Amino acid sequence: QVQLVQSGGGLVQAGGSLRLSCTASGSIFSINAMGWYRQAPGKQRVLVATVTSGGDTNYADSVKGRFTISRDNAENTVYLQMNSLKPEDTAIYYCNADLRMRVRGSLYSYWGQGTQVTVSS
Repeated sequence: QVQLVQSGGGLVQAGGSLRLSCTASGSIFSINAMGWYRQAPGKQRVLVATVTSGGDTNYADSVKGRFTISRDNAENTVYLQMNSLKPEDTAIYYCNADLRMRVRGSLYSYWGQGTQVTVSS
């Protein structure tokens, strides 16, 4: 079995910073992309940022220049540093990992449990 466990998040004032972490554990052979998504009340889950195993990153336009995604491949951990937070960043944030559990195995997508980020104005 595979688990993605998130930490971080909480309540912060506009302009503040938060850092999210997500660690994958279990029967993992390799992890391809890892990423962060968010879902605001009444809206669909959307991409925030992704990072490949080689370190290539991709960001939603709304967070470019404010958020930074990084990962520690040795620890199977992905981070999201969020600076200059805005009220519109308020959402539940989910981490995601596309991984294989064995050599030449199928690629599966796993999700973390979600963590609330609330930015007050």
